[in-house]
Amino acid sequence: MMKKRQQISIIKSFTFGLGFFWLASVNVYAMEQPTTPEIDAKAYVLMDYASGKILASNNADERLDPASLTKIMTSYVVGQAIKSGKISIEDMVTVGKDAWATGNPILQGSSLMFLKPGDRVKVIDLNRGVVIQSGNDASIALADYVAGSQDVFVDLMNKYSETLKLTNTHFKTVHGLDAAGQYSTARDMALLSQAMIRDVPEEYALNKEKEFTFNNIRQPNRNRLLWNKNMNVDGVKTGHTSGAGYNLVASATEGPMRLISVILGAPSDRIRFSDSEKLLSWGFRFYESATLLKASDTLVTEKVWYGTRPEVALGVEKDASVIVPRGQVGNLKASFTLDNTSLEAPLAQNQVVGTVNFLLNDKVIDQRPLVVKEAVEESGFFGRMWDFVVKTVIGWFNSIFG
Repeated sequence: MMKKRQQISIIKSFTFGLGFFWLASVNVYAMEQPTTPEIDAKAYVLMDYASGKILASNNADERLDPASLTKIMTSYVVGQAIKSGKISIEDMVTVGKDAWATGNPILQGSSLMFLKPGDRVKVIDLNRGVVIQSGNDASIALADYVAGSQDVFVDLMNKYSETLKLTNTHFKTVHGLDAAGQYSTARDMALLSQAMIRDVPEEYALNKEKEFTFNNIRQPNRNRLLWNKNMNVDGVKTGHTSGAGYNLVASATEGPMRLISVILGAPSDRIRFSDSEKLLSWGFRFYESATLLKASDTLVTEKVWYGTRPEVALGVEKDASVIVPRGQVGNLKASFTLDNTSLEAPLAQNQVVGTVNFLLNDKVIDQRPLVVKEAVEESGFFGRMWDFVVKTVIGWFNSIFG
């Protein structure tokens, strides 16, 4: 057995496909990257969806007015309610007076689905009204149906913000119209969009629909990047108020890779779209992603003391995707670090016992928890005693000859 080095126990690593081991030190660093394009906005972020890595950013954590990007969270909450079975897309919703623009001064002159009090509308149609038409009235009607009132729905929005660790986001409305104390950041909007795609994919799928007609009123999706022939954009949301400026969250795929861009506070409608395209194109040109370890893979098998089995498989709980400069996937390596010099039963499935390090040119560029793939129960008295004796003898041997 090897001794601990500077509080880090047994650091082992291997090159994929070669199967040899060596000692390495953990050295987390920022990946070198090409010069980012010039973006004319108060804040922006470009995120790799699978790994969550930020590839480019400016003022990523500055609290700004999200405007209608708020509806991404509204859509997320509705999607979770549908997913859990609390509501159905075929449910009929009776529209209340608070969702009627004529009777609600706040809504007048804003983006609308053009609902009227007493209208009976399916959840799926209201949902399209929110996502495709950016309907503030549709947001209110859905909030009332899902939570009983806008206030309770906003509370749900903020609770989900806490769950998703959106630390610089707070909602005051279900639609995003101006409200004191309502804010978010470019980073949080990227994380929220990542959660939407991951957690409620059927809800997210509505974002790529290019138009929706209700009561013979046809409205196109406000995200004009959906028509862009240079890339495969399938979401997410526009936003604009006089105070916020022009906002846009966009997501596009190229092969297995997905990127999410966020533009907050652009000076014009044209610039938010051109700069979003610029960011996404830059990301796809200079980076690529690789899933090095799947949840079903065994990274390494380690000895277990005092257990009903002598060894246990270790790996990652979820598929581990890594983003690297284009052309560098072949240089990726993986290492693992155990939290303790030995594993002792009992061990629970997915119990964290160390760290998986992904290295590029011998520098750690990403990490994941190293977990136990199958539970190991504690052995009986005689089994534990035998392991104790063997482990003690090995310890003596190492202290003398190590």
